[in-house]
Amino acid sequence: MSDTLRTRPADAADGPLLYRLDHDGWSTLGEVAERSAPPTADSTLFDERHRPQDYLVAELDGQVVGYVRLVPPTPLPSNAHIRQISGLAVDRSARRRGVGAVLVAAAVARARRVGARRVTLRVLGYNTPARKLYEAAGFTVEGVSPEEFYLDGRYVDDVVMGLTL
Repeated sequence: MSDTLRTRPADAADGPLLYRLDHDGWSTLGEVAERSAPPTADSTLFDERHRPQDYLVAELDGQVVGYVRLVPPTPLPSNAHIRQISGLAVDRSARRRGVGAVLVAAAVARARRVGARRVTLRVLGYNTPARKLYEAAGFTVEGVSPEEFYLDGRYVDDVVMGLTL
């Protein structure tokens, strides 16, 4: 395998692939919502709140292996200078190959292109791999909501991280 890794904007045709990737990679390590229903022929990740233009897709040797979702955190004009990473998934078979780092870098680059001044995100306190990924990209912890979620029989902190552009 040549390990050609690239990112591109998502399009509507990616919806079923991204749904499957999201479903197959679901874990309480990174998710607070219930697992989605198993994929069907009609399954898509996209809906009125999750639009293709909000996603960047990672391809490894031409195969979709991940995505990042970058959105304004609110619809308020006073908050329009911020972008938020509100979803990141990497196929289990492609982990530890730099896909997550490339997706985060692509999201930060897109935020810069649209004139954002900051990028923020939320991550579960016990999700050490994700926190290390974001820290390596320059994100720092800006706040913690202790015991915000109850997952797998324990309370888990919600950590807010940010990067000034």
